[in-house]
Amino acid sequence: MDMVMKLGTSSSVVIFTKNSCCISHSIETLIRSFGANPIIYELDTHPNGKQMEKALMELGCQPSVPAIFIGKELVGGANEIMSLNVRGKLKQLLIRANAIWV
Repeated sequence: MDMVMKLGTSSSVVIFTKNSCCISHSIETLIRSFGANPIIYELDTHPNGKQMEKALMELGCQPSVPAIFIGKELVGGANEIMSLNVRGKLKQLLIRANAIWV
């Protein structure tokens, strides 16, 4: 779990994904559409991917991907990101995290 937290807090936006997950791709595309440049960790190709996936599940990510950290905090998965976007709060969160500038 320490490795996931360290990686998750290493940049303003970090996304843990699997390249076989279309929802992960959609979330990455949404975040990039605001101008953010997230760090992406593909769990199915990362050498420690299985351990990282287990740690994400221990942190409460169900399913394990996508898991999104913004501003050094675990925001959650696709449902949380989409909810923030629909409520108009995702852009504000990205600005506060210095991931984008207006």
